[in-house]
Amino acid sequence: MSTIARDASHQNIFKAMKDITFDKTISHQCGVTMNDSVEARAIAEFMGEKEGVTVTYAPALIRIDGEGKLIFRMSDISEYLGREMTAEIFEVNTSTHYGRMVRVDDDTVILFGNMDEVMEFI
Repeated sequence: MSTIARDASHQNIFKAMKDITFDKTISHQCGVTMNDSVEARAIAEFMGEKEGVTVTYAPALIRIDGEGKLIFRMSDISEYLGREMTAEIFEVNTSTHYGRMVRVDDDTVILFGNMDEVMEFI
């Protein structure tokens, strides 16, 4: 069983423990893990076209990772999906996330990896 990452480098975020180094740095990464569904696949395919985004497919999950921040615009995802995507539907498909998630308005959900950037929304 292998995971497939779909980005320009064909890498994924998962590493063997022997390849992981622990240091005291801040990564500024953020991401979301979604249950595999029609909506989650559309979100992943759409976000995977953005620079700096890595999408990793696992048997029942899809992981979307980015550096700095990830901006999910429901209107853009709706157009890609071919039917309405709301922030509520987005949140239902989300299993977990890391970084600070902010729902800016009914159309925009942003995940921040850099906590300094999120301060304007708190």
